[in-house]
This record gives sequence, structure tokens and C-alpha cells, in this order.
Amino acid sequence: MTETPVAQDLAGRLVEFVGALRSKGIPAGTSETVDAAAVIDVLGMSDRSLLREGLASALVRRGGQRDVFDMTFDLYFPAGVGASQAAREMDEDFDIDDLRDLLAMALAENDLRTLEQVAEIAVDLLGRVGENGPTGGWSAYQTLERLRPQTLLVQAIGQRGMGGGSGPGQGLGQGGDFTERLERDEVRQNIDRFRAMVASEARRRTAELRGRDVVTRHAVRVGSDRIDFLSANRQQLEELGRTVRPLARKLATRLAARRRKAHRGRIDIRRTLRRSMGTGGVPMHPVVAKPHPARPELVLLCDVSGSVSGFSQFTMHLVQAMSGQFSKIRVFAFINAMAEVTDMVKEDSDDLAARIGREARITKWHTSSDYGEAFADFHAEHMTAIGPRTAVLILGDARNNNQDPNLEALHEISQRARRTFWLNPEHSMRWGLGDSIAPTYADIVEMHEVCNVDQLTKFVTRLLPV
Repeated sequence: MTETPVAQDLAGRLVEFVGALRSKGIPAGTSETVDAAAVIDVLGMSDRSLLREGLASALVRRGGQRDVFDMTFDLYFPAGVGASQAAREMDEDFDIDDLRDLLAMALAENDLRTLEQVAEIAVDLLGRVGENGPTGGWSAYQTLERLRPQTLLVQAIGQRGMGGGSGPGQGLGQGGDFTERLERDEVRQNIDRFRAMVASEARRRTAELRGRDVVTRHAVRVGSDRIDFLSANRQQLEELGRTVRPLARKLATRLAARRRKAHRGRIDIRRTLRRSMGTGGVPMHPVVAKPHPARPELVLLCDVSGSVSGFSQFTMHLVQAMSGQFSKIRVFAFINAMAEVTDMVKEDSDDLAARIGREARITKWHTSSDYGEAFADFHAEHMTAIGPRTAVLILGDARNNNQDPNLEALHEISQRARRTFWLNPEHSMRWGLGDSIAPTYADIVEMHEVCNVDQLTKFVTRLLPV
């Protein structure tokens, strides 16, 4: 029995959808695709929200991937084609001022359905760029710049007050202030929701002109675990910061499992051979030496200059959240001078990098990175922090501004530690270019490319000593 054209088109759409998810870092394979096909067979296509949740349960396996899934789902299983019904029914005399008034009303009344309709009308009215064809489309940025929803906060709050609610100035004492803050927060959240609706509508309309694969490649961001530390903006770094504690719990569980496996004991060759004398030298009953479990110590040497500071700050917070897995953790920060910042990291402040810059002596007569000078400081003043059970992690891009690399000091640090690893947030293809001396340092210590949370997770679970 042959498939109908509709079934063939749906199967092809599903395969393309899974491929788009993989391109954005969601590891959906053949088995997940089969599960997703079964979901569609059971749930059908009549209820789009139910279909979304069913496919998400089959294809999303990790935290931090749902936003990527939702954006891609909206492209491959859109709610409609072409201009929305609200945009088609719009009065010809409807202008941007009417649109702003309608948006303010929807924000004030917390009317999400009207917000969605306003987003559809706004994109159709204000977001068109270029002509039909491969260069045309709709721009969320242009739409929001013309509409300026952030300026409607006060108007929306005022409409709430006129509607009989606890608007600005209503209520007594601190209760009124608290109510006003809650209302402002709710309106701000609705503005953020509206921005997301505009972006989703612009992607949908543009995909009809330029193709779903093109829009997926350029307009759908990768998951938080694939965001490059060095290219992340402030909002993305804040998003990464929110993943620290859940990630730390997951990694702690994995490290505990590795530790249990490692502490079962190694085979005692001498005692095994002695026992095998009774079986003609055949070691039928291996003897395992009694293990001596001891949690390792960890020392971090963190470059906090420039864009590298975001990577270092995230890793410092992550390691501190996993402190129960180590007997001792000491953290040192540097630009061209080394200073201990263990106590600052323990306090877990959001502005850790700024505080280190204010309170720690991490620079000398200049503010450029100098790994050689920093290693010399550590070698002269802090070598007692390293013992036979210590693992040293060096965090930085190894861009030394053409200064002396001080290989001798790094070699001494590596020789004293149990293990030494260098975590470099730059892509390995850039090592050795410009003022990077990563290959030189990699000859002394084991260097790993750690550009995002996914690579950092793999390093911690596979290589970090337990």
C-alpha cells in the first residue's frame, strides 16, 4: 500500500524538522524521529499545542533546549500561512497610533490573545523589508523600533488604575508601593512576551519567502549549552548563570558515580599470583587491593581579562557549586598579577568579575594579559596551594600580548600538581594565531578547547580527577 501525498509530505516535514533541531545542538537521532512519528500518529494534527508538547517530549532530552525547539517548531509546523486573519481584517485607516493604543490596552488587561493579534498586525504593517524573493522578508527589529512597546509601560499602568485596580498612587503605604511594583513587573513581562511574539511572527512570514532552512540557520539561536563563552552577550551570560546550579547538581551526580567505580580497588598482582599457586598458576580468584578513597583538591588559575572573564566567572561559579565533590578548592584570578579570590567566589555574587577587578590586585603597571608574569607571581607566592592530590585548572585564551611566556614557572606548577589542565575558550583553529601562544603552553600542560557549556560538561565528567 503506497503512502498518500499528504503522508509523504508530513514524513518529509518531520525529517527536515529533526535535521533542523540537530543543526541547533539538539541531539535527536533515528530513534527520536521514530518516536516523534508515533506521536503524530497518535495525537494527529488538529490540536497544535498538544502536538507541540508531544513532539517536545519525544525530541528534547536536555535542559536549556526547549526555547530552541519552540522556535524551530513554529517554522516547520506554523499556525497558518501568509498574513494572519487579524492582519487581513485590519481597517485600511488603522495606523501606528491605533496599534500602540491597542497594545497598551492588551498590556493593561493582561490579554495574551490580543497581544498575539497585535504582534501579527504589527509585523504585517511595520516589519516588511525588501521585495518578494530571496532578499525579502519581515524584520522583528524594524517592527519593534517603530512600535516602541517599552514606552507604553506608564500608559498601561495608568489604564489599569482607571480600570479600578490598584494603579499608581492607590493603596496605602508600603502595600500600595508593593502592588504598583507587581503591576509594573507584570506589564514588563507582557512586553517581553510581545517581543517574543513579534520575533516568532517575523520568522514565520520570512520563512515562507526565503525557506525554512535559511531562517533556521540565521534566526534560530542555539541552545544555551552551545553558546560560545567569548561571543555571548550580557543577556546570554545571565542565562548561562541561571544554569549553574542545576548543571552543578547533574555533574556532581556523575562525578559521584565515577568515584564509586574508581574506588572499588585495583587488582593486587602479588597477592593474586600467590593465591593462584593452588590452581597451577591460573589466577582464578583475583585479589583486589583495598582502596584508599580521598577526594581531590582543586586549584583554579583564572584569566579575568576582557571577554575571557565571562568564561572564567561561569566556571568559578560552577566549581564552587560543586564544592562538595572536592576536599578543598582555591581560586586565583589574574590579568598580569596573581591574587587569591576564594572568599569572593564563595559569596556567589552576580557581579563577581567587577568585584574582583575592584578588590583584588590582578594588575600591575599595565592592564594587558601577561600569563608569564602571573605564573611567576603564583610560583613565588602560592606554590604551597598545590600538593600531591591537587588538580590545577588554568582558564584562559593564552593570548599573552607578545610577553615572556615564562614556561619554567608553568612547568614547575605542572610538576608539583597531580594533574594540570588548561581550558581554552577559543576554538582550536585560532590557537597560535596573532598573539596566541596556546600551542607553546600545550607542549607543557594538557590543553582542551572549552568554548561552551557542552564542552565544559564533557571535560568535567570525563577528565576531571575524582
